[in-house]
Amino acid sequence: MKERLKQVMSAEAHVIQKMSEEIDYDVLCRIAEIFCHVKENSKKVILAGCGTAGMAAKRISHTLCVVEIPSFFLSPADSIHGGMGAMQKGDVLILISKSGNTQEIMNYIPAAKQKGLTIIAVTENAESKLGKNADITLKIAVEREPDKWGIISSASTLAFISAFDAIAFSVMEKTGYTKEEFYLIHTGGGVGDILRTEGMQR
Repeated sequence: MKERLKQVMSAEAHVIQKMSEEIDYDVLCRIAEIFCHVKENSKKVILAGCGTAGMAAKRISHTLCVVEIPSFFLSPADSIHGGMGAMQKGDVLILISKSGNTQEIMNYIPAAKQKGLTIIAVTENAESKLGKNADITLKIAVEREPDKWGIISSASTLAFISAFDAIAFSVMEKTGYTKEEFYLIHTGGGVGDILRTEGMQR
């Protein structure tokens, strides 16, 4: 049991390391520049995904909010029942689908295109339906998930999140985001306590 636990954690760490060596940094930089534009022009970043990809989308959205890039998760179920009304011209729509062929995710495309959003696909398959319909495609592929069948999204999910952590923290530095600004929105928990001990004021 202990050896298997170690194998899974090592496999997931390996996926992140390999991604850092193989990912297209030009695409990452382009997304970072788009996020800077979003922040400067009071637009927003909308994320969507199903299942585990949806959990990754929620995590990424929260991180963007933490660094003052307005963002929210728009669930596939709500999106086709009027939720896409929140999407407006100039916004950015990030659609996460490991296969790139998830129908619930493809449902966003027609409205997003007509409304004038920038569509970013995050997928393992750049030639998928999603990849071909996006303005920008960020390809993140893993050789194998670490479960015994090699199909349960886990390492790939961590890779998606890691890539957007890198983008968010790069934007944070480029835009000059300060601890004082951070404290204004994060007074709670241990982080808020740390900032208070450093003399941050609201």
